[in-house]
Amino acid sequence: MGRVIQTLPEKEPVWGVTSLHDHLFVLRDNTHFEQIEVYDINSFILLRCFTVPGLGFRGADDIVACGHNHCAYISDWSHQSVHRLALPGGAVTQWLVHDIPVRLSLTCTHNVLVSCRQVRKVKEFSTDGKLLRVLTLPEDVMSPQHTIQLSGGQFIVCHGRTVDPLLRICLLGSDGSVVNSFGGPPGSGSQQMNCPTHMAVDRNEFVFVADVINFRVLLLSPQLTYVREVVSHEQLRWRPVRVHLDSDRGRLYIADNEYKDGAFRIGRVIVVSV
Repeated sequence: MGRVIQTLPEKEPVWGVTSLHDHLFVLRDNTHFEQIEVYDINSFILLRCFTVPGLGFRGADDIVACGHNHCAYISDWSHQSVHRLALPGGAVTQWLVHDIPVRLSLTCTHNVLVSCRQVRKVKEFSTDGKLLRVLTLPEDVMSPQHTIQLSGGQFIVCHGRTVDPLLRICLLGSDGSVVNSFGGPPGSGSQQMNCPTHMAVDRNEFVFVADVINFRVLLLSPQLTYVREVVSHEQLRWRPVRVHLDSDRGRLYIADNEYKDGAFRIGRVIVVSV
């Protein structure tokens, strides 16, 4: 089991966590229009907050930082777009996805993978927003939430909402076909999940999964077999909606949001040693 070493303040819900060099970036619900908090990654001191121009009101869904291109990408479902933010703080550009984007990740060649939930597609874009590839998912991979490319060119995708018959992590071939999977009908057992929403992969391709409605984070092997709970219900106050792994420091950052009266109300980030 992971050990909680730090908790960041409770404020607006958190929709993404990422890191680059010595900075930790926290994407908040933009109710008060300062969407991104920047923390010192070692001391966890808040350094500054800023707003991303053009980001839709309550439209942000995920953030990922790219050291190769010195930028961060933010998905914006309200505008069906991705925003590219130069780091440490600079110009913002935006491109259309032409579908509703949800979670983001980076490919092995530093491109951006955008999961498009309603159309069972994953789109790959260059850093300047050029559409490079569209991966159409099989019919039983419904409601894709998050997709990550593995070192061998295969993909893993977590998919399914509570209304779907299958809630799984699937290993996909380069052509999008399902090679292996974990999960099935929703449940709380060790071989089940209930709304897997976000993932992180370590250097050995073990998979950390935010199992939202079960209030836990699971660890799966590269073959997608159950290993253990990394973060339990007792360590979380609310629901784990995003995860980010810092392999160099051995830390897992988890966005932990309160869901009440049909909406997410409050959020924080907990830092777990893994």
